[in-house]
Amino acid sequence: MRTATRLGLFAVATAAVFAVAFGAARAFIPAEVSAAPTSDSAEDAMHAHDTAETDGDQAATAAGDDVRGLSISHAGYRLSELRAPDGTGASGDLSFTLLGPGAEPLTGYDRAHEKDLHLIVVRTDGAEFRHVHPTTDGAGAWTIPWSWAAAGTYRVFADFVPTALGDTVTLTSTLEVAGDFAPAPRGADTATSTDGEVTVELDGELVAGASSELTFAVTRDGEPVTTLEPYLGAYGHLVALRDGDLAYLHVHPMGEPADGETEPGPEITFMAQAPTPGRYLLYLDLQLDGRVHSLPFVVTADEADAAASRQSDTDDGRDAHGDEH
Repeated sequence: MRTATRLGLFAVATAAVFAVAFGAARAFIPAEVSAAPTSDSAEDAMHAHDTAETDGDQAATAAGDDVRGLSISHAGYRLSELRAPDGTGASGDLSFTLLGPGAEPLTGYDRAHEKDLHLIVVRTDGAEFRHVHPTTDGAGAWTIPWSWAAAGTYRVFADFVPTALGDTVTLTSTLEVAGDFAPAPRGADTATSTDGEVTVELDGELVAGASSELTFAVTRDGEPVTTLEPYLGAYGHLVALRDGDLAYLHVHPMGEPADGETEPGPEITFMAQAPTPGRYLLYLDLQLDGRVHSLPFVVTADEADAAASRQSDTDDGRDAHGDEH
């Protein structure tokens, strides 16, 4: 295919991608490319791939896959110089630089969920999830004290809103951590998660290609919790990743503290949309008594028509009073 044709297809595909999660959707590159460890020279090569070498098949995937967080670069913004301690037991800093158009350090950010930047770090098997907020030197570099509890390959997501763009950008790269590696078994889907005395039950179905409600009911020592504290502008924050390539889902919290309607528990509700059928990893953060609890879940998304059929079968099994036949 000639260069002009490839560039034309890329422009069409880029225009077709639309907003997800905190903001706009992200251009798609293959998971096997985005998950590879990168040096600065490799980042430059991948940036060139993003802007000039996307072929027709990849462009079609971008247009049909409502996902983000799969590339180290998007819309002229790039994640660079990612560094961290290289093994377990070592302490140091996790650091990186964000570059804007023209490869200039990015210094202008709009706040989203009370922060200029959200950093998500998770091992590629879904374990060792962390949602943190590094500090910046004001010249494009971000840093946070860091150590690793377990070895493996980790995906690092930087989620932010450049002032000049006005939409969310999510960039990602990988880090390799040396040590004895013990992969976490995925197991069956789970709708219950516990952290200490706090237990959360998930109600609702994730649906491919359609929005649906996911409601998390919070209890502590078996009693409903009605004293949740605001965390990142809501009573809960949900990160959702597609199993396999760890792409972001489309997730919105319902309501916010002090809006006169949203109660501080025991339920937290989100609107979610899965781009494709398959398994998804959900991570719910909530704050109680000054402590942030992080609770993982695993769910499977079906096609919208299959989910609707299953709901219809459930409704047919109940009479007008809600009693089962």
